[in-house]
Amino acid sequence: MSPKPRIFSAHSHTAPLCTRTHQIAALILVTATFFFTRLFDQSFPPSPCYLDRHLNLHVAKTNDAGHLLWPDRGYGSHLSLKIYVYDENEIDGLKDLLYGRDGSISSNACLKGQWGSQVKIHRLLLESRFRTRKKEEADLFFVPAYVKCVRMLGGLNDKEINQTYVKVLSQMPYFRRSGGRDHIFVFPSGAGAHLFRSWATYINRSIILTPEGDRTDKKDSSAFNTWKDIIIPGNVDDGMTKTGATVFQPLPLSKRKYLANYLGRAQKKVGRLKLIELAKQYPDKLECPELQFSGPNKLGRVEYFQHLGNSKFCLAPRGESSWTLRFYESFFVECVPVILSDQVELPFQNVIDYTEISIKWPSTSIGPELLDYLASIPDEVIEQIIGRGRQVRCLWVYAPDSEPCSTMRALMWELQRKVRQFHQSAETFWLHNGSVVNRNLVEFAKWKPPMPLP
Repeated sequence: MSPKPRIFSAHSHTAPLCTRTHQIAALILVTATFFFTRLFDQSFPPSPCYLDRHLNLHVAKTNDAGHLLWPDRGYGSHLSLKIYVYDENEIDGLKDLLYGRDGSISSNACLKGQWGSQVKIHRLLLESRFRTRKKEEADLFFVPAYVKCVRMLGGLNDKEINQTYVKVLSQMPYFRRSGGRDHIFVFPSGAGAHLFRSWATYINRSIILTPEGDRTDKKDSSAFNTWKDIIIPGNVDDGMTKTGATVFQPLPLSKRKYLANYLGRAQKKVGRLKLIELAKQYPDKLECPELQFSGPNKLGRVEYFQHLGNSKFCLAPRGESSWTLRFYESFFVECVPVILSDQVELPFQNVIDYTEISIKWPSTSIGPELLDYLASIPDEVIEQIIGRGRQVRCLWVYAPDSEPCSTMRALMWELQRKVRQFHQSAETFWLHNGSVVNRNLVEFAKWKPPMPLP
């Protein structure tokens, strides 16, 4: 070889000529690449949420059938994750968080009402194709608990809930390994993670599933973090979300008695009190009865939906917290939801453009001008808004993730975005050979509970 350095020029005079044989080979290569790329894409189809292709929703793309897809950016082209669900007999104390201190709370009792999502998500994950029974291959870990229900039914008090959570977490090596970053908790009520008083100390890095994005009216800070947590829909009555005949059939707009309604308690909240006073001034336009939960004037399940569906617009003001179940119920009785809660957070915003399916009005402007504005909207426009909402309401239904459009399918996409390849915390260390150890240089496989929590 010559000792002289080789000089690479942009204009080489020694390159072989491009013959007809080269051209044919290149054409064959391009054709083969296109064929195998299409074959690979069809082998791993993104899971579609069956919505109309003409909706003005914020999505990355549609598939060949025109169905809207979850955005590729940050999510991947297809669902591929593994979730480990802790067994109730696996961790000492976990049964208490599910059934109370004496085990007397029934999961079926907790399945009812607007907080039933805590049970539904647990049950649906147990049957999910994304569930794994091997901790070592799991991307995420689900910690089941029905603490909102258990607390409401007297199974545990606040102090017991706090102590039991700490006890449970101290027995989870994988929680310590990641500092809780790959662990999922459900808090289905307006209180959010505040049901666990020490949440900020122990699960402030974990993934929290909750309908509540703001609770600063009673707490110093919100437990919801938009970068790690996920907003989930409230639990709408199964009688309204089931396939087939529902407990109430929507009325034509021409047969609805009221322009708008608000069905709920006042709870001494400014926005709700304003609506009650407004209904007294305009009783022919706004229905606003005080809901009774007991006694002769108690509004039954069917009667509630009949009232809700007897207006063109369903008003959803802030209550004890920013979210309200009426927002989700309105899609099933087919009235246009009007959000009167400034700090509200809504689910699946990477897919849904809420300006297409709802109205958000300043809570500081609740008065005659609100009714005048709603009355100015033509019925044909109202029908269009309801129609678009009809096509996305499947995302509020707690059905299996095998369904093409359901809360669980959407939740799988959102959880996939949270998956980390590497796990570490302030109490996790690693050595040159890849071994993960604790502060005392004990290998991860030999960590024994109870363990100090990160």
